[in-house]
Amino acid sequence: MKSFVYTELQISLPFAQAPWREINPEILKQPGFRNKTWLAGVGNHSLGGFYEFDSIENAKRFVTGYFPAEAAKYGVAQTTRVFDGSVVEEASRYLNSLHFGGTRGQEPGAFVYTEAQISVPFAQAPWATMNPVLKAQPGLLHKTWLSGVHTNSVGGFYAFDTLANATRFVTDYFPTETAGLNVAYTTRLFDASLVGEASRAVRSPFFA
Repeated sequence: MKSFVYTELQISLPFAQAPWREINPEILKQPGFRNKTWLAGVGNHSLGGFYEFDSIENAKRFVTGYFPAEAAKYGVAQTTRVFDGSVVEEASRYLNSLHFGGTRGQEPGAFVYTEAQISVPFAQAPWATMNPVLKAQPGLLHKTWLSGVHTNSVGGFYAFDTLANATRFVTDYFPTETAGLNVAYTTRLFDASLVGEASRAVRSPFFA
């Protein structure tokens, strides 16, 4: 069993000034924590993370306990999402997800988070049709599919080789995918070149 968590703070702080050295030891103490990839927002300097936990229960404990208290220290609003990792393994393996045994090659230049405003059990999501098209996207290195706990939203966490290819994905390709589903969506773009050291310290699978 595994679960994923996405977080983002409504803050504008260049990543070089982020207090990750103080935060990381506390993250490592959280029950069920497996790994975290730090996120540095492109264009707005938001701070966030993509986490793997050993269970939905521990992921919920994190987003209802530790993380709100951390956000309160900075006096900022927050976004958190919890996803069921038990239902997305097959779909994610096809796209070389490092959270499901994928092969790590080059370090990513950018990360993308997406979530579609849809409610469908993941087994009924059209991932099998979408995966070959996604695999052909320029610069895509890895994708982990996401299935929202309690909401059945469908999304993904992607790693791209360059920020340019990630930007093209969120501005050109992804809107066509969601238009085909007739749903609203969220996309977020992050600079992976800034977060390697911080992410290695919390066992991110993306950085050796």
